[in-house]
Amino acid sequence: MNLFRYRPGPGMMVSAAFIGPGTVTACTLAGANFGFALLWALLFATLTTVVLQSFAVRIALVTRLGLAEAMLATITSPLFRALAALLLISALVLGNAAYEAGNMSGAALGLEAVNGGSLAFGTAPVIITIALFASAMLVFSKPKWIENILILLVLLMSAAFLLTFILIRPDLGALLKGFVPRIPDGGLMTAIALIGTTIVPYNLFLHAASVRERWDAEQLPEAQLDNSISIGIGGLVSMTILATAAASLFGSGKAIENAVDMAQQLTPLFGSLATVTLGAGLFAAGLTSAITAPLATGYIVQEIFKTSGSRRPFQIGALIVIATGTFASLIGYRPVELIFIAQIANGLLLPIVAIFLIRLANNKQLLGQHANGLGANILGGIILLVTCALGFRLIARALGFWP
Repeated sequence: MNLFRYRPGPGMMVSAAFIGPGTVTACTLAGANFGFALLWALLFATLTTVVLQSFAVRIALVTRLGLAEAMLATITSPLFRALAALLLISALVLGNAAYEAGNMSGAALGLEAVNGGSLAFGTAPVIITIALFASAMLVFSKPKWIENILILLVLLMSAAFLLTFILIRPDLGALLKGFVPRIPDGGLMTAIALIGTTIVPYNLFLHAASVRERWDAEQLPEAQLDNSISIGIGGLVSMTILATAAASLFGSGKAIENAVDMAQQLTPLFGSLATVTLGAGLFAAGLTSAITAPLATGYIVQEIFKTSGSRRPFQIGALIVIATGTFASLIGYRPVELIFIAQIANGLLLPIVAIFLIRLANNKQLLGQHANGLGANILGGIILLVTCALGFRLIARALGFWP
């Protein structure tokens, strides 16, 4: 395929999904607390995401099934099939509902940063507007429209963060040293958090469902190119956020808890433009994730509760996530209990999905000549070990056994 004829596709939706306010905050804290030292973790996470998403794309295009459909179809026991469906729904519906609250609040905080730290009309109108916009997009819009709007927002977000990075002008030599794997004192949990905020289970289902609506098996190389470029752009954005925080805040002794704190610290150092661009990027990150989280949930519910010709399960699943997230955001509720459940569910889901994914990618009856080769299985095995360790960490932390 001619690289110069490349057009952004569903892979951009994955970037839109994993670069949310949580990722922006994690990257900000990593840079502010450890400088450039953990850039390698983001590079590893990005490459891992490319590999896992490529498996999902290949399975979806060759089998013409959604990932949830393909997984459940390989389970012969009705009991285990029901348990697997319950796990998917609990992890994605409850987890994404919790994250949706953070996405909406993060978008509102981004506007506050752009406006100098406050909004005259408060954050509630912003949250309600985002909820209505996301609902209208998912209920009334065609999938292609959603994809195009998310591509536009990802490009806006990328431009905002890259411009902030250029304004800060970090030291290139120090930046390159950050790609040499090492864990600074106290940095293990942050390194794992950077990996965990990039490798998101629901993105596998989102990507598999969306590629089927654009390509078929003959266009697999085009779909894989889109996967690599789009997720590569997302990883680059994450790295620029970390590098911006490292260059401007590392060693300053200033207390930084999130990206808005960083935006406020940039104003006296680099002028209002840096604050505006960072705030715009945070707003775009919150808005894109506020669309993709319920979108992925809708796809999963639709695949599990298949109804011929009806989008009702999709709409119900998506709207539940939006409504729950909106409610939590409006009352200022920190959804600790929901996030507690989400961490356990996602901690279980990530390695389980990775196992199913590798198993499906090796199924020659389903994929024929497109089944995994030795190289892909070696990469898959390494990734499986990492996801199992990450899943264990998420569960242990949620249960209070890991600080």
